[in-house]
Amino acid sequence: MNPYLPILILMGIGAVLALGGVAASAVIGPKRYNRAKLDAYECGIEPTPNALGGGRLPIKYYLVAMTFIVFDIEVVFLYPWAVDFTTLATFGLVAMFAFLALITVPFVYEWRRGGFDWV
Repeated sequence: MNPYLPILILMGIGAVLALGGVAASAVIGPKRYNRAKLDAYECGIEPTPNALGGGRLPIKYYLVAMTFIVFDIEVVFLYPWAVDFTTLATFGLVAMFAFLALITVPFVYEWRRGGFDWV
């Protein structure tokens, strides 16, 4: 038996459930469309084609997105390390300190650009 067969079966079940959910919502869901439902949601503010004042978007939007990405990457690497801490021993500890040193670079960048000022 192929060792990848259970993974393929699980992926197939996941695809069937995902596509089935989308198809079921299209068939079963209500079909009452109006102007408000078809508009893009922008916190109650009328959508504008350009940024306010015709300028560029503030950098804070991108900094918030970068914060979430950095936290996700940090969790993806720190969680398995924490689970298997005893077998990784000194090599794992040194590698994790190197990773944490590298991950501080985006945080320092964000801090210098004002990404953590929520006023």
